[in-house]
Amino acid sequence: MKRGKKIKYLFVDIGGVLLTDGWGHGSRKLAVKEFGLNPAEVEKRHNQAFETYELDKLTITEYLNRVVFYEKRSFTQTQFRQFMFDQSKPYSQMIDMIRRLKTQYGLKIIVVSNEGRALNSHRIRKFNLDEFVDFFISSCYVHLRKPDIDIFRLALDTAQAPVGQVVYIENTPMFVKIAEGMGIKSILHTEYESTCRKLALFGLEQTE
Repeated sequence: MKRGKKIKYLFVDIGGVLLTDGWGHGSRKLAVKEFGLNPAEVEKRHNQAFETYELDKLTITEYLNRVVFYEKRSFTQTQFRQFMFDQSKPYSQMIDMIRRLKTQYGLKIIVVSNEGRALNSHRIRKFNLDEFVDFFISSCYVHLRKPDIDIFRLALDTAQAPVGQVVYIENTPMFVKIAEGMGIKSILHTEYESTCRKLALFGLEQTE
């Protein structure tokens, strides 16, 4: 990429890019085993409630009441919620790389993510994401949710980012295609090394 067209903004997802998924299928499967739940019933109820929760139209308490605590349990909401939160782990290489690129190129870092409020807030605090992220365009804060194209428009508007100066890192193919359809240069993240190579092609090569 010519230096006259520098990338100045990096849009990134959280789950699957910076951290593990916050409350994905794998985590729910572990919860079912840990707490002795009915897996089919949990998945059915989760699918009915989760989008509404991620749009911040349900609190985490309301979500759990619908999905888990619709009947009496031998464990508490506090115990279950802690289990949920404990499933989040960092992808340290990715976080360190984003930090380095921000410093090296003076980038603005904008998160574009689908997450519920309680989990999103926990993940931001625990992993110090606010130390290097400039804006959090999270579904729970903006009441829009990928694949809605308006969440990407809002990210561009909030950052005042020209489309040609943005690279977006995302691990969901559909969301990559949507961003590319808007003219946003996008990287389908699968693992650290390939994402580094793709970033270098956009002029964001790391220096030691």
